[in-house]
Amino acid sequence: MTRKKMMEKTVHGVFFLLGLITIACVLLITIYLIISGLPAIREIGVMNFLFGKQWSPTAATPQYGILPFILTSIYGTFGAVLIGVPIGFLCAVYLSKMASDSVKSCMQAAVSLLAGIPSVVYGLVGMLVLVPMIKKMFRVPDGASLLAAIIVLAIMILPSIIKMSITALDAVPKEYEDASLALGATPVETYFRVSVPAAKSGIAAAVVLGVGRAIGEAMAVMMVAGNAANMPDSLFQSVRFLTTAVSSEMSYSSGLQRQALFSIALILYLFILLLNAALNYFLKKEKN
Repeated sequence: MTRKKMMEKTVHGVFFLLGLITIACVLLITIYLIISGLPAIREIGVMNFLFGKQWSPTAATPQYGILPFILTSIYGTFGAVLIGVPIGFLCAVYLSKMASDSVKSCMQAAVSLLAGIPSVVYGLVGMLVLVPMIKKMFRVPDGASLLAAIIVLAIMILPSIIKMSITALDAVPKEYEDASLALGATPVETYFRVSVPAAKSGIAAAVVLGVGRAIGEAMAVMMVAGNAANMPDSLFQSVRFLTTAVSSEMSYSSGLQRQALFSIALILYLFILLLNAALNYFLKKEKN
């Protein structure tokens, strides 16, 4: 066996081992969450846990309903995606296809800087600037609300969407665009009817990454959403997300309350897995 083949086999073995370690980590997290989360669900009851509207673990008669957290996470994520995806997508198309090299370089540096800002800084700026602005603009008692969380999350998912979408659009073969232009299409028509459909898998992956960032964010949301276990009946209601419910109470919880927090983490984990599985299914279905 030559030295080159030995090196290739060694590298292949290292990559294979790293892949196994990654899979093992996912399996361990899954098993741990299932073992830690199922006892509370079994004791509280699936229906009471998932569809109960009251979360008061320290009351005389404790209640562990997480429907407010589930709905808040869904509404908050949907609102952030509704705002962030169009802005990020259009920005990516502009930077990839229309912007000059100097503008593209400058804006990509700004996007990279935006991606590197810690979550707590987003939350701090939102708490000091956005929350008072919402309170003054809409004349509400408190600006810490679902609306503030949606705006902060929309800003936080922009870097992921923009960077991955640019990578996907830059990978589209130039021959596709040249053929479209030769047939008489305008540059804008070519970008949106040829380049974007050719890069849809990468753009969809960018959206999924943004959704995962929005669902999994805790610190910034905790600082601007009010962190009150209310039903999200209004955009100006102080609310609590699934992530913030776990992070805000885990440090002092015990007994059934602590087990219920692990159950919340399990529900959040399963929700993200189902979302990724559904998207992969539809992408593969379109390819076939």
